[in-house]
Amino acid sequence: MRALDPAKYELVPVGITREGRWRVGSGAFGLLPEAAVIGGAEQAAPLQTVLEEGRAVTPSVDPTGPKLLALAKSSPAPNARPEVDVIFPVLHGTFGEDGTIQGLLELADVPYVGAGVLASSAGMDKDVMKRLFRDAGLPVVSWELVLRRDWEHDPAGVRKRIEKRLRYPLFVKPANLGSSVGITKAHKPRELQAAMDLAAQYDRKILVEKAVDAREIECAVLGNDSPEASVPGEIIPVNEFYDYEAKYIKEGSELAIPARLSPRQSKRVQELAVRAFKAIDCAGMGRVDFLLERKTGKIFVMEINTIPGFTSISMYPKLWEASGVPYSKLLDRLIDLALERHRDKTHTRYEYTAPR
Repeated sequence: MRALDPAKYELVPVGITREGRWRVGSGAFGLLPEAAVIGGAEQAAPLQTVLEEGRAVTPSVDPTGPKLLALAKSSPAPNARPEVDVIFPVLHGTFGEDGTIQGLLELADVPYVGAGVLASSAGMDKDVMKRLFRDAGLPVVSWELVLRRDWEHDPAGVRKRIEKRLRYPLFVKPANLGSSVGITKAHKPRELQAAMDLAAQYDRKILVEKAVDAREIECAVLGNDSPEASVPGEIIPVNEFYDYEAKYIKEGSELAIPARLSPRQSKRVQELAVRAFKAIDCAGMGRVDFLLERKTGKIFVMEINTIPGFTSISMYPKLWEASGVPYSKLLDRLIDLALERHRDKTHTRYEYTAPR
């Protein structure tokens, strides 16, 4: 909100409670902590203010109605109906990044920033994503897919299958999740049981992946049908790998922008990033993560994040800033790309007309 030009945009902040109730606020710029001081104390964070004080709204998929946000009957000021021109999703993980909210926005016929339904769901499912990458000729690390049901019914058989194909150490991950939640590095057989049990708490699909001694490289992609790649950056994690603690809790992880790569390596990363973006039919934005194997110098495509971290200190905007696109201009570009994508839909027919 700080980076958006108030002379150009009128913001309508929407919050969703953990129970799934929608709330809409007004006077968005006034919700920023620095905008007002009450009794000597800073105002609550914008989202919390919206959740506590916002008007109740019901998401509507009627494209001829009030453009997604219909005021609930219990909401005050029934004649103050919020209208939106474009949605900027800032929801990570399940229900926000996996194609579900994107499907709702498609039905409501509202332009929105970022990937569509297909790319969002494929980008969330690490198994499907890796299959698409592999079929597109991109280098990926060897993996084995395990269903939770199979692990619960025959752990010995599953362990035998994994160990026949992959060598320790192994990464064990829920297939559909982000922020490294539920991920464990199993160094030996006795650690595999706990790793599988943890991942199974978060998804019915579990990914077991060969661990590679590698540097962690990231590259940002921007665009629709003709995407561009930023300069690459490097994550230097404080822990053994870039887990949840290293990302959000423990201090010490470093970002190197640009990454210390040769010109040839940088060009290769950028080329693979664009190809990965196209492989899942992504749109708007995406951050592609890589492993650069220390011993061989081989580059592997790990995953794409269709709604990457977007604070002013997050890798995605910092990579574009280093590439000559400042934060506020990046937001403008993404909103323009969302409107462009929506306009392109007008050329698609959705009902059959018999030829004359």
